Amino acid sequence: MHYQPKQDLLEQRIILVTGAGDGIGREAALTYARFGAQLVLLGRTESKLLAVQQEIAAQGGAPALVVTLDLLHATQDQCRQIADDLAGQIPRLDGVLHNAGLLGDIAPMADLSMTMWQEVMQVNVNATFMLTQALLPLLLKSHAGSLVFTSSSVGRTGRADWGAYAVSKFATEGMMQVLADEYKNRNLRVNCINPGGTRTKMRASAFPHEDKNKLKTPADIMPLYLYLMGEDSRRKTGMSFDAQPNRKPGAAE
Repeated sequence: MHYQPKQDLLEQRIILVTGAGDGIGREAALTYARFGAQLVLLGRTESKLLAVQQEIAAQGGAPALVVTLDLLHATQDQCRQIADDLAGQIPRLDGVLHNAGLLGDIAPMADLSMTMWQEVMQVNVNATFMLTQALLPLLLKSHAGSLVFTSSSVGRTGRADWGAYAVSKFATEGMMQVLADEYKNRNLRVNCINPGGTRTKMRASAFPHEDKNKLKTPADIMPLYLYLMGEDSRRKTGMSFDAQPNRKPGAAE
């Protein structure tokens, strides 16, 4: 995406990123901070979040808030408590990037364990829903809120052996479409990003034999992440965007 954002694109905007300690989430948080946003960093590993918080401070960004939450064991009450705590610290949320996700086993449907299936659904669908529901009041206080989910090519066309992850991403696309329709007449837009094959730990576990040097880095795909959080995408809602539109799904060739 050949998008050239203005340097003050996210000035005065407050954005929460899940999975902010690593990979694409970490890169998105650092990028949003560079373009003027105040960050709420949410993830399960406090040490990683604190490292990102310090990096934002070192680059002169607004002080970031750190929220630790393990989505695998998150409850509705926990998500509500986090939203209540945030409401006491920030006036609103202008953006939420649901980036955290669980891959699960890459294996035929017939071989998937119920435990693994439920863990993938809990992180990618249930916890994402509970957190979204809890944060909606803060998002609706923004004059132009943006809610962004993370999808995948296997969340649009099912592919052998991607069972639990693929089904969870079909659910993510559906959640985005329902919310976009529910809030189409309000000051909240809702979209999905499919990052495509990107150089992350999750990607390496899915494609262990792939040449990672043939993959884009998280930094390479940030233009779309910026576009959907800034004013330029204000009229876009209910859409699923590809960060790498011309890339074929599957292992890098």
